[in-house]
Amino acid sequence: MEKFMKLLLLSGILVMLTSVNHVFAQKWGYIDTEFILNKHPDYKLVQQELETLSSQWKKEAQNLDREIKEMLNTLKAEEVLLTEEMYQERMQAIEEKQKQAVAFNNRTFGVNGQYYQKQTELMQPLQSKIYDAIDRVAKRNGLAGLFDKAAGLGLIYTDPRHDYSEFVLEELGIENK
Repeated sequence: MEKFMKLLLLSGILVMLTSVNHVFAQKWGYIDTEFILNKHPDYKLVQQELETLSSQWKKEAQNLDREIKEMLNTLKAEEVLLTEEMYQERMQAIEEKQKQAVAFNNRTFGVNGQYYQKQTELMQPLQSKIYDAIDRVAKRNGLAGLFDKAAGLGLIYTDPRHDYSEFVLEELGIENK
């Protein structure tokens, strides 16, 4: 029984060592998606379109805020002339406008708001192009995997010899100037 346990333990260690060697024998590299995106001409167009939309929506939000401030200033100026009932009606209108402003901001800039949805819609085709180029580069170079330097996955040091970002740019037909 003791010999069997030793044999089992030794075979387990042997399997682990060959697995570790297999992992280290793999060819790995990294890319910098932020670098690639910034070099891609479509990314600049996407950023411009998002900035235009964002500016329009921010102006709408600012207009709502301005209306609320004007309503509050008017109420404050006329407060002494209003009956309690008139004062409460105006306060209710202001509170309703504030709710509309909050709803607009949430609907537009919230977690799943229009801005986020538009960003996803515009970036998806570009991300697909880049992913396809990464896939082709990895397969052509026989890589087991690629890390993304931009994702900050705890890479403390990266040797430039293993940076495949330029290959991805080349695959996308983009010259790095």
